[in-house]
Amino acid sequence: MTSATASMPLDRAPIELPHKVRMRILLAVMVGVFLAALDQTVVGTALPRIITDLRGNDLYTWAITAYLLTSTISGPVYGKLSDLFGRRPILLFGVGTFMVGSLLCGLAGEMWQLILFRGLQGLGAGALFPIALAVIGDLFAPSERGRYQGLFGAVFGLSTLIGPALGGLITDTIGWHWVFFLNLPIGAFVFGVVWRYLPGYHLGGDKPRIDYIGAALFTGALVPILVGLTNKQSAEWTDAGVGGLLLVGVVILAVFLLWERRAKEPIVPLHLFKMRSFTISVSAVFLAAIGFFATVVFLPRWFQSVGGASATESGYQILPLLGGLIISAVMSGQIVSRTGKYRLLAAGALALMSVGLFGLSQMTADTPVPVLWGLMFITGLGVGPTFAVFTLIVQSSVPVSELGSATSNLTFFQSVGGTVGLAITGTIFAQTLVDQVPVRLQTAPVPPEVLGAAVPYLTPNVLSAPGDLGVALLATMPPEVVAVVTPFVEIIVEAIHQAFSLATAATFVPGIITGLIGAVLVLFLRDPEPGAVKVESGAPVMMG
Repeated sequence: MTSATASMPLDRAPIELPHKVRMRILLAVMVGVFLAALDQTVVGTALPRIITDLRGNDLYTWAITAYLLTSTISGPVYGKLSDLFGRRPILLFGVGTFMVGSLLCGLAGEMWQLILFRGLQGLGAGALFPIALAVIGDLFAPSERGRYQGLFGAVFGLSTLIGPALGGLITDTIGWHWVFFLNLPIGAFVFGVVWRYLPGYHLGGDKPRIDYIGAALFTGALVPILVGLTNKQSAEWTDAGVGGLLLVGVVILAVFLLWERRAKEPIVPLHLFKMRSFTISVSAVFLAAIGFFATVVFLPRWFQSVGGASATESGYQILPLLGGLIISAVMSGQIVSRTGKYRLLAAGALALMSVGLFGLSQMTADTPVPVLWGLMFITGLGVGPTFAVFTLIVQSSVPVSELGSATSNLTFFQSVGGTVGLAITGTIFAQTLVDQVPVRLQTAPVPPEVLGAAVPYLTPNVLSAPGDLGVALLATMPPEVVAVVTPFVEIIVEAIHQAFSLATAATFVPGIITGLIGAVLVLFLRDPEPGAVKVESGAPVMMG
């Protein structure tokens, strides 16, 4: 038994283990996080082959949405359960569920089966990231955590970098089934290390109570909200599948908040939001995610549609963004560990992200690619600290008994921020593209009769087609129209590329605004006084 009472020295790990054991556990949980993050990207390049084999083109997006939905919603629930029953059983359950889901995905023979099993995969992945961060909070003293929390941002960036290429390589060589089967031996390694070395511990006190009603209401509220926001990328706010679902979700969310105020062990401890450091940190990661997710989604699309890059090549084109993210995530954790100061670092990072996004918002079809690389690197430098610093702030502000809940809610709001951001920026992109295409075509040196013949074929699918837009455009036209348009097709394509670039640039504007708001909010944080870091003042931690 290890006691974590008020009599403990202030800067000590809640769970003390030999350094070698801590490093083994750290490696295992980082591999687990890598698996969960990788599965969001590695499947993307395999999906075209998958939907061809499983004849599931109509359900294409749900193969990704199902995973994101279950992993996002389950995170806060796992966080609370890990506070009640310990990290070890919840982490083992998450890894085991992820492996079962991976196996079943690889064996899927129909599209509905793949979607169902992707949801099961996500249900397991939902435990990996927040619980891994909570484990770091358990095993390392507050002054040490920064050295390791930044590594998780680096792992996230690395998975985003290699995921598309790895998915394409596996699919082209040994088949898409192995995109899922390869999770099994890696997952078995994580499961084995956690089983052997991570101690089973729980918080002393009364028998834990699970808030089943709260969990049901939480799920019932977030499913329609997240699905509605996802649908917004292809529908209007007034559609039942968007606005209707959002309204249903908001009503259930109101009921959930009322219930949580009375629950003995709430799934989402609302009193955490009374803490300035927690509320500002959650708000900051939510706001930062809006800008970050826009760059990750729309820049590769620009490189494919305007630059003519393949899907895999476009992933490598955003390497500067991910390089900046990895460098600053690791360095910011080190800086906070050494100085104990985070307020100005976090505010400066968010402001730097806004500077990079402002530069990207000025892009055109003629902007040199090296200039874009430089702006992406600046943006990445600003985003990186959000993966490390705010986790440190939250974990140093809450007692160990609520560390899992606090950490999982932080990662949850980051995911929701990305979803909200994509709904907003997707709308901005579509509307700007529709508005700018006729404007750019009217100023192009093309006879009116040629434009009149071409415009009916400029559908959204054609406008955003990857690769050679001219070929894609002519392929939609009958022979008599092709003969009229062909002499002017390069001019038309150039005008469309200008419109596409302006639409892409417009998606970065919300991130500029939210980044600056986040930077101002962070200035209201207070750096801890020397020696003022709390570990826990409450019940003992039981080992065994």
